[in-house]
Amino acid sequence: MTDQAVFKMQENHVGQMNGVSESESDDEWEEMNDEEQIIECLFCKNVYNGFLDALKHLESSHNFNFSTFKNRYALDVYSYIKLINFIRKKNITAEELNGLNVKLWDNDEYLSPVIQDDPWLMLDLDDIEDPITNSHVYPTNSEHESVTLSEIHFAELQRTIQSLKAQLEQRDLACLIAKQQIEEMTKKVQKLVFDEDDSSKPKDRCVKKVSSNSDQGYFNTYSHFAIHHEMLTVIGDKVRTESYRDALFTNSHIFNNCIMLDVGCGTGILSMFAAKSGCKKVISVDQSDIIYHAMDIVRENNLTNIITLKKGRLEDIDLDINKFDAIISEWMGYFLLFEGMLDSVIYARDHYLAPGGKLLPNRCTISLVGSGDTKRYIDLVDYWSNVYGFKMSCMKAEVVREPSIEFVNAQDLVTNVAEIQSFDLYKVTTDCCNFSVPFSLTVKRSGSLTAIIGYFDVFFDLENPVHFSTGPHATPTHWKQTVFSLSEPISITEGEVVIGKLICQRHVKDVRGLIVTIKIKDLNQVYYLD
Repeated sequence: MTDQAVFKMQENHVGQMNGVSESESDDEWEEMNDEEQIIECLFCKNVYNGFLDALKHLESSHNFNFSTFKNRYALDVYSYIKLINFIRKKNITAEELNGLNVKLWDNDEYLSPVIQDDPWLMLDLDDIEDPITNSHVYPTNSEHESVTLSEIHFAELQRTIQSLKAQLEQRDLACLIAKQQIEEMTKKVQKLVFDEDDSSKPKDRCVKKVSSNSDQGYFNTYSHFAIHHEMLTVIGDKVRTESYRDALFTNSHIFNNCIMLDVGCGTGILSMFAAKSGCKKVISVDQSDIIYHAMDIVRENNLTNIITLKKGRLEDIDLDINKFDAIISEWMGYFLLFEGMLDSVIYARDHYLAPGGKLLPNRCTISLVGSGDTKRYIDLVDYWSNVYGFKMSCMKAEVVREPSIEFVNAQDLVTNVAEIQSFDLYKVTTDCCNFSVPFSLTVKRSGSLTAIIGYFDVFFDLENPVHFSTGPHATPTHWKQTVFSLSEPISITEGEVVIGKLICQRHVKDVRGLIVTIKIKDLNQVYYLD
């Protein structure tokens, strides 16, 4: 059954309900088809007398190939209806639509037409042909058994090749996303079979929705002494530790005699700073086994009368106190959001923070800057072009798909800094890791752009404010910087403004992981922090 037949059945059904016979409905259908339809573009105000011209306009003016998009998402009649109404309702641009990695329109709310008698809703999907199957027949020279192409045909052939390349890239991306979705669906089926609860919707995915047992791997990483030594020592992270200390000590008049909650306390260093700043009570929570040593440390420093340590995941335990005057936590991960510990801070804020209470820290930002470290690119990425005389270019994709965590030399930076996201911890939700933002980088030195560098800044907006940065210009921290390597260098010129877009999503397989997509010039790369 064709898509128009489905529409026709729906119209006949409505007609019968209103007392209109099927034959009368058929007459109206034929009459409507005979009329010349005025088609308004999906993305601008241009109008056309037929779908063929409208579809050509979408491709030439908006770089939107409907056939490619249809095949990419395997649109059927219902998903097509939802798509059209989604575009109309959200006023989404063609560029934004091409950049989507998930079917945001796949919701029944988009089944209702936004524009009455919208001609696009009457288009038969079969009429949207793939350029491959709609190829032109070119004149041939039978004497020389060759194909003769005019300049117009040659130009059209070049456009077709470029279009096919773009389709291939989009389908590769779609395959990656589909693979992740299949794995996620497999997990859900297994949970249903074993009678496990998995009632959360994708948009509600957060640490709270994950069972404590399945989340244990994350906490086990913090049971090792080395990571806590790195986070406390002068070489490892003096900046981080002293920033929290200064925020508490220089504002001790605020925290004097208050009740503090320390989320993810580790060795208990922040809890002890809080106790020394004048807090009368500190509840310290951590799921990892390091908390047993934290108990010994608290006893060793004679602070057991102030600090109470509780082992367990914050979302699962009873704190014995209903409200806290302040919540402190060192929750930040690589690229700020990796590890998903912010979810626990948000849970603590919503359930335990007293009205007017303080969050430490209370604000964070994420920034990007461009790197032109060609030596690093040659050693890490281009190396695979020739390995002892053998081509191993297929390894490049594996190398760049996982961002590296490393110290970036400030001398290799070739653009200005662009702040792309700011998080107010008093307002942020667990959906904050899902965002799409444009960015622009102004080139300061001609050469090659080989990587995009991500880092974050942390703010304690108190009477005596404290701030620290994890950027390449700042004092090094254990977070270092997150390096998103480009598969191919981009040639840049001083003064040029490079436009791009970064899409961040919570990982479909790992609630604490991230999927980051960076689109810049002709490159469209997906990275996995998991």
